[in-house]
Amino acid sequence: MRTDLTASVVVFLVALPLCVGVAVASGVPAELGLVTGIVGGLVTGLLPGSSLQVSGPAAGLTVLVLEAVNEFGLGALGVFVLTAGVLQLVMGALRLGRWFRAISIAVVEGMLAGIGLVLIAGQLYAMADAKAPGSGPANLMGLPALLIRTAGSPEALTAFGLGAVTVAMMALWKHLPPKVRLVPAPLAAVALTTSVVALFGLSVKRVEVQGLLGAIRPPSADDLGRIADAGVVGAMGTVVAITLIASAESLFSAAAVDRLHTGPGTDYDKELMAQGAGNAVCGALGALPMTAVIVRSAANVQAGAQTKASRVLHGVWLLLFAALVPAALGLIPVAALAGILVFSGWKLIPLKELGPLWREHRGEALILVATAVAIVATNMFEGVLAGLLLAVAKSAWETSHVQVQVDEGADRSKPLRVVVSGNATFLRLPRILDTLEGLPKDRHIELDLLELRHVDHACSTALTNWADRHNKEEGATKVLMPAV
Repeated sequence: MRTDLTASVVVFLVALPLCVGVAVASGVPAELGLVTGIVGGLVTGLLPGSSLQVSGPAAGLTVLVLEAVNEFGLGALGVFVLTAGVLQLVMGALRLGRWFRAISIAVVEGMLAGIGLVLIAGQLYAMADAKAPGSGPANLMGLPALLIRTAGSPEALTAFGLGAVTVAMMALWKHLPPKVRLVPAPLAAVALTTSVVALFGLSVKRVEVQGLLGAIRPPSADDLGRIADAGVVGAMGTVVAITLIASAESLFSAAAVDRLHTGPGTDYDKELMAQGAGNAVCGALGALPMTAVIVRSAANVQAGAQTKASRVLHGVWLLLFAALVPAALGLIPVAALAGILVFSGWKLIPLKELGPLWREHRGEALILVATAVAIVATNMFEGVLAGLLLAVAKSAWETSHVQVQVDEGADRSKPLRVVVSGNATFLRLPRILDTLEGLPKDRHIELDLLELRHVDHACSTALTNWADRHNKEEGATKVLMPAV
């Protein structure tokens, strides 16, 4: 119990600034990030699935939540999260958790890279106490103008300096002595910048505080009406995106956490249901969606946690903080939280993995880049969907290998033998027909298809039509093949 207690304090100190930062970046009251962290500890933390991973608001969903709030309003967020939680419960009950391991890693890494790029582009504005234009392309296109405005404004330069110091501390913290690193880097950065702002009376934007009860807003019938007016199809896409991304991130995190300890492994279906229960409660409270978060989970394991008590207690500490000292949030400069998220966005971009992936699996690297670019250019749901479609198309292309061997032989009086082997699908049909149509018209042809493992309807029809045409011309084609 002593090690679990110590680990819970460490996780609380890591989670506190991240919960607040993710909420502010998502365009919702800071307290809602704490609510999600509390539910992640007290609800999801008590349920079976993975014993050591910690749940709460995640940077990976920031972009999606911000888009949803801007399009449908803050009141719709609870409806979306509640529906996503129910879908996760249903998927867990249907034992679909293990199937998330079948998602292409290139798509997942591309999704994270796209989120990271959009997150960085948006939070650079927050570092300068400026409002981001909105969409990913607009944020990127507006960066030169942001740089010019920041350079000409002492207040903006001050805020950006605080954010830059935060990013530097986050990046360099791992190189400091172990005793110093006992304090989590995000907490140290927030504490330092908050102290500087208070001591020197700097004029920078700070976190707006409403109070825990004032921030909670359960969904209402009016929210459903506004969603219907804004567009049901878009709302459904948002719900599906939250469900799939939150589920995939949680289960991938569980797999990573299992490699960090020697205790019991994760039951993926139960973990999916635990995440669903947590999101259902978060939705009922109008809070942010939750996922399992690898940063907090790794901190939990490295601090010596042995049971789920550590993650439950971290929720207790978050609740006590939110209930007893909520005014402390109002002292935190927004630029510092933006700096934490800029660094988090940078960590989401798999720069080290991209080089080896390009050398060994070029197609996977292209899918990764294409998914990231699609997310930046469109939105989260459409970008991930584009990545999945590319992954499916690549797999279909690679598995439809077909070989066409032509044995002309020395004796032109004997039939010309053509052997087609592999998987004959419509993707390879142009190659097959190009070869067959290039054969001599005046020779008998023996077409052997017995070595084909698979023939789809398009290929079987095309091959039959080719044989009929050839027979009607000058040669006679003998086809050796199963009935198709």
